[in-house]
Amino acid sequence: MYMIAYDVGTTGLKSCLFELSKETGIRLIAGEMEDYDLYVLDNGGVEQDAEQWWAAMCRATGRLLKETGIPKEDVKGISFCAQMQALVLVDRDGAPVRRAMSYMDNRSAEQIQKGIQTGLKVAGMNAHKLLRSLKITGAVSGSVKDPVWKYRWVADNEPENFAKAYKWLDVKDFLVCRASGRFVMSRDSAFGTLLYDSRPGKDCFSGELCKMFHVDPAHLPEIVSSTQPVGGITERAAAELGLCEGTPVFSGGGDASLIGVGAGAVEVGDTHVYIGTSGWVSTVIDKQKLDVGSMIASIVGVQEGLFNCFAELETAGKCFEWAKDHIMMDDIDLFRQVRYADDIEEEKTSTYGYIMDKIGHIPAGSNGVIFTPWLHGNRCPFEDPNARGMFFGLGLENTAADMYHAVIEGVCFHLRWQMEAMDKLIKASDPVRLAGGGALSAQTCQILADVLGKEILVPEDPQDTGAVGAAALAAVGLGEIKTLAELKNIVHIERSYQPNRANTAVYDRLFLTFKELYKKNRNNYQAIAEY
Repeated sequence: MYMIAYDVGTTGLKSCLFELSKETGIRLIAGEMEDYDLYVLDNGGVEQDAEQWWAAMCRATGRLLKETGIPKEDVKGISFCAQMQALVLVDRDGAPVRRAMSYMDNRSAEQIQKGIQTGLKVAGMNAHKLLRSLKITGAVSGSVKDPVWKYRWVADNEPENFAKAYKWLDVKDFLVCRASGRFVMSRDSAFGTLLYDSRPGKDCFSGELCKMFHVDPAHLPEIVSSTQPVGGITERAAAELGLCEGTPVFSGGGDASLIGVGAGAVEVGDTHVYIGTSGWVSTVIDKQKLDVGSMIASIVGVQEGLFNCFAELETAGKCFEWAKDHIMMDDIDLFRQVRYADDIEEEKTSTYGYIMDKIGHIPAGSNGVIFTPWLHGNRCPFEDPNARGMFFGLGLENTAADMYHAVIEGVCFHLRWQMEAMDKLIKASDPVRLAGGGALSAQTCQILADVLGKEILVPEDPQDTGAVGAAALAAVGLGEIKTLAELKNIVHIERSYQPNRANTAVYDRLFLTFKELYKKNRNNYQAIAEY
């Protein structure tokens, strides 16, 4: 039996063909990637064109079927894993009324100030609204990047678009709607609005929170299970995708829910780290816990009764990409001219390998250079949209290789900082599973092991674990596996990394300096933002 899982990231969509069977479990056959635009605006806005997501999904599906030769009749379901906490407002036909506002969008400072930062305050938020939010949903819309403030920003600044809105969807839910014709959200997507009542026996959007934050309940879609089909592919969608009309469509889940599942972190206490465009630390728990001060929440997952204690880093692998483009460019241009001038695809997949070769001799500590990875602000363990990246400790003797090595270490330092904050709620496991494109580099894996002082486990195809999680949801729904807990034994661990204790000792000292760089420069970030 075959199914297709769509992994919808910040800058690209990958269609993944899986074979499902009771004997072999979930096996990735092939994947096809399509890119799309990310619009970064001067006012803090970050947007995407939802129609580009659908076009990418159609193109990737067509190529996938062509390259594998699998008949469309053999595809028994489609499912989704996607970026979360975007705002996608659509009309009654499911068409976007404006470009989607990304999870990185931070233009809603006025809306959050009016909405939750007035009156008697606790942790900088209105005490009554904070306490009611925590009681009802186990979290709070305390970040300028949370979806409700994007919603209010559109209402305040684009009333003509707001008037056209029929439903509020997230990224994958828009694609589910386009494929099936249904306006729905999985439970984890519903929780991502921070309007979902997560108390036992509730499983609904909260009327009280909608009223408190001036959200029209009619804009919120139906909540559905991730492991049950929401409907079949419509005639129109089938023609555009090249699949059969009526093929079951599963709602899937968000990347924060499914990447850990696909990596095999499915039992209480299991911790995984993700290094993709963004990054995070997440540990599976069975009771919601929250640290408002550190912006750590326990999000509803796709496993019934379990939550993910979650700490997010806005830019992780994006820092690697930035450093590649702006620090290592001279070396990369030479690399292109000499080795891969006539082979663009090989160049694309080999550039990072070339960089890793160039920095292989750099010692722990990057010869005294420290990098802070806040290239688009930060959310956890401190909320500051004005925070920015810096290189600290540069001297005449330092090189581009030192700087790129420091970028990797800086991302790992921040993940350690998040894990340190999370340890106040629940201790991270040892070993830790690592997923995302960052896990493809042995050096990055080893640096993370050394910085954390923990063993790192890397599953097979670590960049596709979200798609594996989405496929697992369909596998449960189609009866090929019984529960998601079985993934603990199904997921194959391809590599493991033990910490180098000498390097860990170096990082223990530098980690203290890393944290001080934000604390000592908080006011400077604010001053630059006001310049």
